[in-house]
Amino acid sequence: MHDLPSTRRTVLFGGLSAAVSMGSSETAQAESQVAETLIRRMSLEEKAGQLSIFPAASASTAAVAANPSSGAPETADEQAQAVREGRVGAVFNGSSPAWHRCLQETAVYESRLKIPLLFAADVTHGFRTVFPVPLAEAASFDPDLAERTARAAAIEATASGIAWTFAPMVDIARDARWGRGVEGAGEDVLLGSRFAAARVRGFQGTRGLADPTAMLATPKHFAGYGAGRGGLDYDSVDISERTLREVYLPPFRASFDAGALSTMASFNEINGVPAHANPWLLKQVLRNEWGFEGLVVSDFTGDRELVEHGFAADEREAARLALLAGVDMSMASGLYNAHLPDLVRSGEVPLAAVDDAVRRVLMLKQRLGLFDDPFGRFRPADAERGDRPSFQPLAREAARRSIVLLQNRGVLPLAKAGQRIALIGPFASGQRHLGGPRAVFGDPGYAVSLEEGMHAAMRPPAALAVVQGCGVETPLDGGVEAAVAAARAADVVVLAVGEGENMSGEAQSRTSITIPEPQQALIEAVAQVGKPMVILLKNGRALALGGTTARAEAILVIWHLGTETGTAVADILFGNHSPSGRLPVSFPHDTGQSPFFYDRKPTGRPTITGQTGEAYKARYREVRNTAAFPFGHGLTYGDIRYEALDVGGGKLPWNGRITVAATLRNAGGREAVELAQLYVRHRAASTTRPIRQLKGFKHVRLAPGASARVEFTLTRHDLLFVGQNLDWTVEPGLFDVWIAPSAETGLKGEFVLRAA
Repeated sequence: MHDLPSTRRTVLFGGLSAAVSMGSSETAQAESQVAETLIRRMSLEEKAGQLSIFPAASASTAAVAANPSSGAPETADEQAQAVREGRVGAVFNGSSPAWHRCLQETAVYESRLKIPLLFAADVTHGFRTVFPVPLAEAASFDPDLAERTARAAAIEATASGIAWTFAPMVDIARDARWGRGVEGAGEDVLLGSRFAAARVRGFQGTRGLADPTAMLATPKHFAGYGAGRGGLDYDSVDISERTLREVYLPPFRASFDAGALSTMASFNEINGVPAHANPWLLKQVLRNEWGFEGLVVSDFTGDRELVEHGFAADEREAARLALLAGVDMSMASGLYNAHLPDLVRSGEVPLAAVDDAVRRVLMLKQRLGLFDDPFGRFRPADAERGDRPSFQPLAREAARRSIVLLQNRGVLPLAKAGQRIALIGPFASGQRHLGGPRAVFGDPGYAVSLEEGMHAAMRPPAALAVVQGCGVETPLDGGVEAAVAAARAADVVVLAVGEGENMSGEAQSRTSITIPEPQQALIEAVAQVGKPMVILLKNGRALALGGTTARAEAILVIWHLGTETGTAVADILFGNHSPSGRLPVSFPHDTGQSPFFYDRKPTGRPTITGQTGEAYKARYREVRNTAAFPFGHGLTYGDIRYEALDVGGGKLPWNGRITVAATLRNAGGREAVELAQLYVRHRAASTTRPIRQLKGFKHVRLAPGASARVEFTLTRHDLLFVGQNLDWTVEPGLFDVWIAPSAETGLKGEFVLRAA
């Protein structure tokens, strides 16, 4: 290993520029000078190298499994030689800090221009400490919590040299059949935008990107990825520009406003043009309208897939189309290395377009402090810790606050002593399926299982019987019989059922969003015993719960909660804490309702009661036009009443504000945290408006018997929508307003927005 001085600019460039310790404008000027000098010295091949990112040759099994194979250098020697020759600008999903350091030394000592590498990774919901999957964390309705867990993930990841994460995923997901909804914040635009901004702030920190614990955020996938046809991953998106701008783009804009300086192009096409070759999306909207100055990276081989889309004739043309559309960096395909130099020499790609992309890469490396100290993020003492993850208390809090109580007929909370509990199901024991998809770097050995968490909470622990009953998707010989016997011997049955962690995530679309059949058979058999039954529902998407499952005495949605799963679930089950999570996605009655989301349009023939059987209405024959469990729904161990709606006189001046308020009262015997939600509907506008839209939410802590007034303030800016000319606008008129515990209930009033 080489010993490096703390300041790198002089070493790397022989005095090309001094270390930056000046004002922001002078800093930008110095950074630009360094970038321009490098660009003038670089060959076309070296420029293409800076625009190429490849998987690390030294990666964990989980990291390798997270992506398909590619044409990237695969052995350590091949990758080191590619770095030495300037054919690699960045490396991702490496799990070895030693390998990262070795590659960085090769770049800054042995390559011609000594440009440092940028190390990246899929750090979506934790690094060593695995936090709840993002969809679960969104159930907390607390962006501050997401900011704190993202900050913790960045602190852990940067200790291994990682300076760039391909997160947060900010795609709005309204079709539960789509598996990647687990990586986002659900179906709502406001909630998704607030969580997107919070996660960006958490990853990047507050002390600038050069801070050694800062990790550049990459809101993805730009854009419309969550709107794929039929919930099928990678599929086409045919969508109006109005819906794209009103639903799918706002979380990206919120991310960039929060400081994100990179984004990832999406796999899908939009209205016939793949995102990786879409200059309207990547240039007109992103750069010209929004003023985005950061980096656009392709998704894994997304540029090469222009050929499979039928948009490019061959890989050479795919490279040309992607670069000209605005994709700065090519991931894993090697297309820019293979074709950009010749495309420039032939005149098919202007040199200026390549230089612009290289400039963005170099400027980001400078902002991340890599030129000053390429090794500033290597902290061996932190990266190679052998003890349990250091953010356990935060992981436990995040997991506990992500749990949603769907229903409770008096069985919860459970007593810690004096009753026998049978814990049954494929997720009852063991450390598999706790982290969820994309937990690439966490060690499952540190995770607390449901069995461990419940054993630790009960007195005596022997009062807990644990039986698997069946596999996740397969029956077990004698499993059901053993489960029934355990249920008969118990006072209460806790069934841990749902989806395995490999059933959601990338390339995990489902045609039926139900509990797998072997588990349903297990539930039916155990229910026949007649003991009180608590369902612990492990899932990475909204599920359609029917039959016996929906009739259980209690249902807790526990998602994939990460490192502290068992302790957090026990906290809620045994009443150490009251559940406070709320659904960030609507649970439909049936898969056939998909895509289902609360802020849908009313149609010209809306159902009045929501019931089946209404003649000549927009309805299904079999189910109501409602959710089984609506967006925003979640119970506590209190008994919360909504009373005394106050709409502040019912008039909102054009340049003024209105306060909408209600009283919340806890009529129960336990303290609870309630989530009050504000919804509005514009009764008549120049484009049709949804039946409700979330405009605010607040947590209210209520002691037994206590009341509290909750207030929301609205201005006309909260009522903006995309009008007929595709610009954001607001119009005077009559609005319905609700303060509610979910998107389908609550106290209703109305107000008028007055014209200017």
